[in-house]
Amino acid sequence: MTDSPSEPAAAPASDRSTAPPTPRWVKISGAVALAVVVVFLVLHLTGTGMGPGMHGGH
Repeated sequence: MTDSPSEPAAAPASDRSTAPPTPRWVKISGAVALAVVVVFLVLHLTGTGMGPGMHGGH
């Protein structure tokens, strides 16, 4: 007698080739962080900047 099963082995239940979808809160947090970086870069590159002199009218 042989110990090999007559049917081929089934694939494991969890297939690691596909990752689970990204949660919505991660996508929203990433979009907000990207928007903050873009606003910071635009302010910096235009010379407006952020700081004590930002609100002064002089």
